[in-house]
Amino acid sequence: MIRLIRYCIAGALAIVSITSCCTRQNTLTKAEIADGWVLLFDGKTTDGWKNFNSDQPVTGWTVVDGCLQADGSGSDASGYIVTDKTYSNFILSWDWKLSKGGNSGMLYHVVEHPAYDVPYVTGPEYQLIDEPNFPQELEEWQKLGVDYAMYLPDKSKMKVNPYGEWNNSMIVFDNGHVEHWLNGEKILEFEAWTDDWFARKASGKWGNATEYGLSADGVICVQDHGYPASFRNIKIKELPKKPGKTVSLFNGKDLSGWELFGKMNVYVDDEGNLVTENDPSLEYAYLGTREYYKDFDLTLEFKQESNGNSGLFFHSFVNGGYESNIVNGWQCEVAPKGNDTGGIYESYGRGWLVQIPDEKESILNEGQWNTLRLRVEGNNVKTWLNGQPMIELNDELIGSRTGRIMLQIHDGNNIKVKWRNFELTTL
Repeated sequence: MIRLIRYCIAGALAIVSITSCCTRQNTLTKAEIADGWVLLFDGKTTDGWKNFNSDQPVTGWTVVDGCLQADGSGSDASGYIVTDKTYSNFILSWDWKLSKGGNSGMLYHVVEHPAYDVPYVTGPEYQLIDEPNFPQELEEWQKLGVDYAMYLPDKSKMKVNPYGEWNNSMIVFDNGHVEHWLNGEKILEFEAWTDDWFARKASGKWGNATEYGLSADGVICVQDHGYPASFRNIKIKELPKKPGKTVSLFNGKDLSGWELFGKMNVYVDDEGNLVTENDPSLEYAYLGTREYYKDFDLTLEFKQESNGNSGLFFHSFVNGGYESNIVNGWQCEVAPKGNDTGGIYESYGRGWLVQIPDEKESILNEGQWNTLRLRVEGNNVKTWLNGQPMIELNDELIGSRTGRIMLQIHDGNNIKVKWRNFELTTL
């Protein structure tokens, strides 16, 4: 109840900023500052913003009369600006004004990476659009206030000022709980990463956008979609992260919670083990968690049968759909003796980051069950094999990323690995 009251107060404050001609724009009150609010736009410059996937200064957007304005030169493929800083849990409030027939949007948890050409393949979007004057027919999931192509608002609660006039919107993201607000009214809410959420993702526009909406942090993004648009009073209040929890990655019965990338034979055997092995293509393939994990402590058991060339990937993603087997991320090696099981390899291009000492190769029990532990916390990575410490690594790039946990089948012939007893705790 206290949290709900805070949200309502935030919405009321936003409404006041729109309706009062005496209110100074792009400023915070002493009470807001004390409550943790921060301005994302100072009303004078584009400081704190940059072009998406670039370190270059903002282009296509200017500051006019205290407003951050898109000039309308953007398109589906361009015109996106993002914050310098990433955000996880927050209340984000902003005022917006569209041109006639205008189309724009506010995105969050956007991941910047060369593999992503546009922000919306990773970041959810609060749709901003002038429905009455838009020149094309709109699907319901494309209309004002929607969680784009996912969740629809309650139309009965939507009071919208027409194009050319100011409106206020707000997004709440609180450890997976999401709310959309419009002019002081909550119009939509849902829980991210539930079975319902994943079903909607799989059945709609994002069905082959493998990494859409999975990241729990990322940059804030404003869209120029080919129409002039104005923004002001963009402010954010960060919310605390919930304490860590124990997560069951594998239920011993089926592949619930996992997704296949590429081609491999994967199944649960009669003993409740997860089995990964080559299919006739003999290509690389990956079985990944459907959710992302950033800071975690994971223990599992594996047994190499035949050629056990595999790997435990983390902070990883696949670009190009579910048929793709090109992974970006890091690998805790699982391989035959003499090949650095427990070492860390990077698929981004740096290759081996740390290999295990030669004298530790004997810790691996080929053809028997082994216990592998991987702990990732910030920049720090540690591994253990059968209770023995293998490596420790500190790497800023690892600490800046998040992603799936994935089981690899290496290319080649006669590769088969069994897995069981996954125990993961988020940190």
